[in-house]
Amino acid sequence: MSVQLIVGLGNPGTEYEQTRHNVGFWFVDALALHAGGQLKKESKFHGEASKINLHGQDVWLLKPQTFMNRSGQSVAALARFYKIPLENILVIHDELDLPPGVARLKQGGGHAGHNGLRDIGSQMGGSNFLRLRIGIGHPGRASQVTSFVLSKPSRSEQGLVEEAIDKSIAAMPLIMQGELERAMHQLHST
Repeated sequence: MSVQLIVGLGNPGTEYEQTRHNVGFWFVDALALHAGGQLKKESKFHGEASKINLHGQDVWLLKPQTFMNRSGQSVAALARFYKIPLENILVIHDELDLPPGVARLKQGGGHAGHNGLRDIGSQMGGSNFLRLRIGIGHPGRASQVTSFVLSKPSRSEQGLVEEAIDKSIAAMPLIMQGELERAMHQLHST
């Protein structure tokens, strides 16, 4: 298994730029900077994309510009165009069930109410893609989730999320080599 497409989930537009729901965008921006890549608008992929060389492998970076609940439209367009199998896609997203500062890697699974994951599964015909879940914490009540994910984290939470992104980028060599168990151990033990 080798990752050929790294997708960061978020919502387009300056009003959403700093919100918790855009953690996936933050990750892809940081990874592009780290690898010297430049994301550009790609209308046929309904997003911003860049091909980079990451630890000796060519990989696509993608930030869907379709809004969260239509993320699958963008992912499917690029994946089908380049014939990238579902198992070779890594999706980075915000995770309510993890506290800020925590990142977890897993293969497959359900969408747990995350509309971006739901749409990718629907558009791609399956959910066996790799996920990097970046913790943002939970507001405590289900009724508060929407406003919580669409608001900015506190300065201390922001710092913790950025630490989780840095730890995740440090695990990318293992992920790119298909060493998922080792990558999980590295991420989950910090």
